Amino acid sequence: MSATEETLSGGDSGIPHNTRGVPEVLQQQIKSAVHKELIKRLDLDRLSEFNDTRSGQQQLFLLIQRLLVEHGIPLSVTERDKLAQEVLDEVFGMGPLEPLLHDPTVNDILVNTHNAVYVERRGLLEKTNVVFKDDRHLMHIIEKIVSAVGRRVDESSPMVDARLADGSRVNVIIPPLAIDGPILSIRRFGNTPLAAEDLLRSNTLTAPMLNLLRCAVQARVSIVISGGTGTGKTTLLNILSSFIHGNERIVTIEDSAELLMRQEHVVRLETRPPNVEGRGAVRQRELMINALRMRPDRIVLGEVRGEEALDMLQAMNTGHDGSLTTIHANTPRDALSRMETMAMMGDIRLPERAIRSQIASAVQLIVQVARLSDGSRRITHITELTGSFSENISMNDLFLFERKGVTSAGTVKGRFYSTGIIPRFAEKLAACGIALPSDFLTHAVEV
Repeated sequence: MSATEETLSGGDSGIPHNTRGVPEVLQQQIKSAVHKELIKRLDLDRLSEFNDTRSGQQQLFLLIQRLLVEHGIPLSVTERDKLAQEVLDEVFGMGPLEPLLHDPTVNDILVNTHNAVYVERRGLLEKTNVVFKDDRHLMHIIEKIVSAVGRRVDESSPMVDARLADGSRVNVIIPPLAIDGPILSIRRFGNTPLAAEDLLRSNTLTAPMLNLLRCAVQARVSIVISGGTGTGKTTLLNILSSFIHGNERIVTIEDSAELLMRQEHVVRLETRPPNVEGRGAVRQRELMINALRMRPDRIVLGEVRGEEALDMLQAMNTGHDGSLTTIHANTPRDALSRMETMAMMGDIRLPERAIRSQIASAVQLIVQVARLSDGSRRITHITELTGSFSENISMNDLFLFERKGVTSAGTVKGRFYSTGIIPRFAEKLAACGIALPSDFLTHAVEV
């Protein structure tokens, strides 16, 4: 009996004939042995043929089940089907992660080592029972991911950003930088983007707030969406961009393409990382400068994070008003400070006062998004910039979310309300034939 057969039949490996309740690590050994036996019986060219067609994969599925029967693994039909599917996932998919990638409730997959996998559902982290056999198994899956996009990960290049076929963002960091073993993070990105109605149903904002933002986008008001990691900035950016008229030319610039624009006339640009020799990188700033030569009506910058901030501000001030972007910050005031700092990172040395003046004239609205302790997302501020005076940028809050406590079930209670201030861009709305919501000044809703 071969070593593979021993593993499959529970010989010297110590795997009991009754596999019910067998630890996940031992089940991984069975899957690994079936995988090796499968490769022995089929050459790699035939494996690729199986991957091309549904009928081919069905044949392979039956072959895996026959292998299990041949080696006397006492599994029920359900258990045998499950194990066969998991082996298929190892061959063609992402192994143990495949069920999580197909789960629509999972937003993030966080692999903290081969035996600790967490997911985020509805804004809250939870540990799963998914494990890899060992670090080598995890590295095999990581290499499949990065090689599919023409990248590599090893000791000389231990950090990688990549993207799955469905647009999900992948970050990998391995030893020696990751002390306890390879670390994999996947930010899910569904093919069906959320709509404005979804935000209303989840109480992310209220109807008058949404109407104001819709009017602002249609009237070409430049908007910055501010928030922390995982607060839903990109989701909101997708929704706001859907309000742009279909006859406008839109150029999008992203570090990793996530935006799903609904318009037809869209040009999508994406940065490029350096190659193995450290050359060939194309940063957001180069794309931003190039986008200005492409006759855009609007520029949508996925996230401003460096010296391209100054180019974005100049674009907003020179005929590309109505542009949209996001920024990492905790409050609208912090967003302005970060924008100012990033604008000073470039090789053009401008005085702080000049940069503040650029920001005040370029950006008209800041929308602050937060993720609360119960995992829910809320728009906590819709703030208008009213000008630069005495070294400071003045701001008016138009809508706010006030937290009022937590229920016994852990749900955050609060209130959306209007501050009663009429925005300065109301004249711009009127010129475009757009009226402010009727209950704009008196709006208040408990959630």
